[in-house]
Amino acid sequence: MKFMVHWSIDQDKWMPILELWGSLSAEERADAGEGATILGRWHDTGGRTGVAIIEADDLSALHLYLSQWNPHMDMDITPVLDDEESAALARAVTSQG
Repeated sequence: MKFMVHWSIDQDKWMPILELWGSLSAEERADAGEGATILGRWHDTGGRTGVAIIEADDLSALHLYLSQWNPHMDMDITPVLDDEESAALARAVTSQG
């Protein structure tokens, strides 16, 4: 499954998280751990928010990855479909009627 993770960082935590994030290598930033894959991540640095799409078949793997960031920010997690998955769902729904 794919999950959209939207985060927001409080102003008092902004500089510490910038220091932590900036200290990570590209490999460390891309590593979501076993069972989870970061498909993409976008940052609104002016608003101290961002969004990531993470794929994981095991919800525990997703939560294990997110738990390292949880002390620094608020997160909302939503299951999502990509274009092909949503088109297949649309065909299934419309074929029932």
